[in-house]
Amino acid sequence: MAKYIIKRLIKSVISVLVVVSIVVLIVYQLVPKTRSFLQDTGYQKMQGNPKTVYYYGQLESLGYLQFVPNNKIFSGLTKEEATKDVAESPAKQKIIEDWKSKGYTVEELKAHDALQGEMIAYRYYNSFELIGNFFRRLFVLDHKNYIQDPNNPNLERGYRIERDPFGVPALVGSGTLHKYMIYFDGNFPFIHQNFLTLNFGESFPTHKGIMTLDVISKGQGDQKKIKQTFPTGVTLKSPIDQHSLKYKYNLDVMDQKRFNDHYADGMLMYTSMSMVGMSYFFGIFALLITYAVSLPIAVAMARKPGGIVDKVGIGYINLLISLPSLAFIFFLKYIGVALGLPDLFPHLGFNDPRSYILPMVILGLLSTPSLMMWVRRYMVDQSTADYVKFAKAKGLSGSEISRRHILKNAIIPVVNGIPSSVILAISGAVLTESVFSIPGMGKMLPDAIKAGNNNMVITLTFIFTALSIAAVFIGDLLMTVVDPRISLQEKKEGGR
Repeated sequence: MAKYIIKRLIKSVISVLVVVSIVVLIVYQLVPKTRSFLQDTGYQKMQGNPKTVYYYGQLESLGYLQFVPNNKIFSGLTKEEATKDVAESPAKQKIIEDWKSKGYTVEELKAHDALQGEMIAYRYYNSFELIGNFFRRLFVLDHKNYIQDPNNPNLERGYRIERDPFGVPALVGSGTLHKYMIYFDGNFPFIHQNFLTLNFGESFPTHKGIMTLDVISKGQGDQKKIKQTFPTGVTLKSPIDQHSLKYKYNLDVMDQKRFNDHYADGMLMYTSMSMVGMSYFFGIFALLITYAVSLPIAVAMARKPGGIVDKVGIGYINLLISLPSLAFIFFLKYIGVALGLPDLFPHLGFNDPRSYILPMVILGLLSTPSLMMWVRRYMVDQSTADYVKFAKAKGLSGSEISRRHILKNAIIPVVNGIPSSVILAISGAVLTESVFSIPGMGKMLPDAIKAGNNNMVITLTFIFTALSIAAVFIGDLLMTVVDPRISLQEKKEGGR
């Protein structure tokens, strides 16, 4: 069993890496680079040479290329030689040729402004460099020597056990990027670590300057201020999540009031769920609706194939399969609005239960045709099995046979699909979240594609791919639980 699991894990990791690598190449090499600047208001207002410098500098921060400004190109020249024009300076000409020999494109800034005549150099990464750079930055290993601050040479380095602001024991680091390396709280998965984290880069142009994972994982709505005690002993209401504290190089007056060291950079708490939490909330509850509706109807259909219930159910399945999802969403949306439910999520906000009813019902019903069809098919197939004939011969009633035997066996392949159904419900929320303007992870993907937010596209692709592959793996493990005939143990040659 252990050998099988290890093999599956290795294959799963390889699959994720391959998919993400393909997406990285598509995003960086096939999507026009100018697309990322269409919603960058700062870039749109710029003119002349500063706009050019900003363009290539931003492309460097996004991972497209290496960019070298004028002062770095000629950093080795004397002050007198650096002031000369390129045409009058053999030394500058030689330096430019050296940069070109390294594969760089060297351009002169020609617009009539303060930067006129300066040189810039840039080199686009090839496919292997793009993939290598992405995975090189992806995994961040935090340790006691991570922070190198010349202004704080006496920084203590090491680990210690102490109580967090809520009195719970935690592993605290010093010299690390994060203060709390291992801590416990009431949020899933309840135990958290910061030794190994993922870095997908900054979001751009939307949510500019914020890491993509922080964008989708931080809360939404109003800031949540709670009474808490800070390391200096001061107690006040604050939205800072002290579990998220990171090293901050420059402290302001408020930082010095609350913190007794440089671990003063923390994320804020909010009253409502994050984008990830929102998508999972809708996805899981929609799945519960799917199974609550589909299973009883499918069982009733399978008990009397060709009966009135079966015909109505097949008609429902055919209707929803043939009907475009968007048309179905708007149809139920119209009915919901007529019943007094909001047509857009923001109208009533996070705290009103009515905001959630219509999207969850629609998302749940969208998945019912497939589940109904497969459960009915499995049960009809099982109804002709020998054990069913034997049960009838023993005098068991049709309902007993259906409930205790046929459904038990027919449900086995359905159990296999439960983890995948959760992921499909979350990914299927793309349409629902877009139609209802729900601030979830599903809506973020098309928004990121539209905005040219490449790092966000890659981040969400990684998450959805990893979750999908994990769901298939978990589904296989669940099969071994519900079906005793299936085993992960490899059979020995000659064994029984």
